Amino acid sequence: MSRLLFDDRDEFFFDSFPDDFIWSTATASYQIEGAWKEDGKGVNVWDTFSHQSGNVLNGDTGDVACDSYHRYQRDVAMLKELGVSHYRFSLSWARILPDGKAESVNKKGVEYYSRLIDALLAAGVQPYVTLYHWDHPQALEDAGGWRNPQMADSFNDYARTCFEAFGDRVKLWLTFNEPSVTCWLGHGVGEHAPGIKDPLSSPFQAGHTIIRAHAKAFHTYDKEFRSKQNGKLGITLNVPWAEPKDWLNPDDVEASERLMELRLGVFANPIFGNGDYPALLKALFAKKTKELGLTQSPLQQFTKEEIRLNRGSSDFFGLNYYTTRLVSKPTAALPPTPISEAALVDVHEEADPKWPTSVKINVHYQ
Repeated sequence: MSRLLFDDRDEFFFDSFPDDFIWSTATASYQIEGAWKEDGKGVNVWDTFSHQSGNVLNGDTGDVACDSYHRYQRDVAMLKELGVSHYRFSLSWARILPDGKAESVNKKGVEYYSRLIDALLAAGVQPYVTLYHWDHPQALEDAGGWRNPQMADSFNDYARTCFEAFGDRVKLWLTFNEPSVTCWLGHGVGEHAPGIKDPLSSPFQAGHTIIRAHAKAFHTYDKEFRSKQNGKLGITLNVPWAEPKDWLNPDDVEASERLMELRLGVFANPIFGNGDYPALLKALFAKKTKELGLTQSPLQQFTKEEIRLNRGSSDFFGLNYYTTRLVSKPTAALPPTPISEAALVDVHEEADPKWPTSVKINVHYQ
């Protein structure tokens, strides 16, 4: 049976891409735009985070980055030279709504993205727009950010603003890119903006609000814009595949399932499943709550109406994949207070030393 499993898995390596496969490139606003305080843009959480000493290697910031804000025409020309048919990029929330509020639209920010979209279409490249790639206005973070349930309404207002401004030309939308990164790296271990180190609470508060925000934006598009704009809207999740170290060991297989549910199912099940968190996670965190002496489970509860709105709130399943981890049942005692996702669900993870590592390359922008 295990031989059949591996034969099926490895078949992918020898298959071919279908004729209608879409070749594209992807970027994020903070990673490429620069112009961090030009033309009315507000400060976002990554501006704040990167400007604080010690948060980013070498003190690097996105103040200039690739300077795409000024050089977007060259970007579009290179996309055309590559021959790709689509380009996925994200909008800077703070460039469009400097303080995060719908009534404070920054006209110059809207005009910038409008010019970019028009240039892409003129070059025969379809825009694939991400509303949120980890950066939101600092003003909203000062009010609690994703830990504040009201952030879901702020995001919905922002999404509506974007649908109104660009939806006549943009037919492919993503609400969030890799929300697990925002939650764990931004709110659990503090390696990303906004730099919060609170692994037993804040990641789950943030994730709960993000799921609600996604669902609100989906239904706003569905009710107010879809019939006129004829677009599609979804979300992109990410997960490092949790490969059981020993497929014949039930403990390792169960460890894989627990970690996959925490990293992927926690978002996928509410949106693509029954509208709620996975039953396995609910039971696991009920147990963890007692073990760790917490006053309540890290997993929050959706209302019946929220479950209804969550369920089926995506036109497609988006998944980013980068690597795989070998997982197993821990053989040694885990720390009393879990500080990693794996430890939180009683899993040991590692990389196989035989796997090839990535190669560092230098890219020069011309």
